Amino acid sequence: MSAAARDHGPDCDCESCGDPRSMDVLDKYLTVWIFGAMAVGVGLGYVAPTVTRPIQNLHLVEIGLVLMMYPPLAKADYSQLRTVFRNWRVLGLSLIQNWLIGPTLMFGLAVIFFSGLVPGLPARPEYFLGLVFIGMARCIAMVLVWNELAEGSTEYVTGLVAFNSLFQIVTYGVYVWFFALFLPPLLGMESLAAGITAFDITPMQVVEAIVIFLGIPFAGGFLTRYVGTRAKGREWYDERFVPKIEPLTLVALLFTVIVMFATQGGTIVASPGDVLLIAVPLTIYFVVMFLVSFWMGREIGADYSTTTAIGFTAASNNFELAIAVSVAVFGVGSGVAFATVVGPLIEVPVLLALVNVALYFQRRFDWRGFETGALDSTAAEAIPEND
Repeated sequence: MSAAARDHGPDCDCESCGDPRSMDVLDKYLTVWIFGAMAVGVGLGYVAPTVTRPIQNLHLVEIGLVLMMYPPLAKADYSQLRTVFRNWRVLGLSLIQNWLIGPTLMFGLAVIFFSGLVPGLPARPEYFLGLVFIGMARCIAMVLVWNELAEGSTEYVTGLVAFNSLFQIVTYGVYVWFFALFLPPLLGMESLAAGITAFDITPMQVVEAIVIFLGIPFAGGFLTRYVGTRAKGREWYDERFVPKIEPLTLVALLFTVIVMFATQGGTIVASPGDVLLIAVPLTIYFVVMFLVSFWMGREIGADYSTTTAIGFTAASNNFELAIAVSVAVFGVGSGVAFATVVGPLIEVPVLLALVNVALYFQRRFDWRGFETGALDSTAAEAIPEND
């Protein structure tokens, strides 16, 4: 996250606040770095195809994914959960958007593009599953960046990230089972269901992957914050320690992309159009979720900062978890894993563009008279200004 986003509050009048140009160069050009990592990986796999075996034997993808998940879970302030639960109307709206509308919309887009029901679009069960894995994982990392760039409520988005971190451990496996294994045959999508069944996926495989790739980094992140804040204080932890571990997410992501694409070099070279095919439903999802969520937040009377936090939390996804589970269940060279790794490639530029849309809405609409959804007046007085 950029220094500007960390050091200034939403009411700051300095030119850097709310300006995507103030975004840290590592975050701002994440799409470029991912493209570069993909190219390196594909080149490595093409030049040295035998590299696949040591990558799998040394579990390099799995190691990279665990390291990728740790920083955002260590950064999440679980004490802010009380902020989320303070306003039941805003909490209820967020739950509906994140855990009902979002997964259902992604399932619908996966059906349209990859179920074989639309003429000209053949059934692609591996990409269908990839979209489902992405859609069921709610964002816990990059949403903090988008929210602060758009001057959203830090307290509310932090609380919701903490809530999503906990909620996903319990529900992610259930959601994947329901949308990937239960609904397709129930809705009469026999060819798609047959293709999914051929993968021989079981709910227990998903649960085991969640325990490893979300449970382990969650436990590590929670303990790190608990020990760090008590030993050195919250200010030291947030302003000194967190900035030092934040780059680990990007480094681990790029490392994971390189080793993943090194195992899929032949597939990618043979079908580059598949990246564009997967990108279309993902782009539709991000844009629709943000606009609908922003509109719903304004309809319930939430102020701009809370509405913005609601919108970006609903529109973003935890692509780290989706990649981790798909790799653990289907293998690093699978089409499912390939579909999930396209997620951050598309999310970063689209969500960065939506930051500008949010700032336009801030200027375009009159927000006077709208409620502060994240904090009531009593709570606001109780929280120090620098928090």
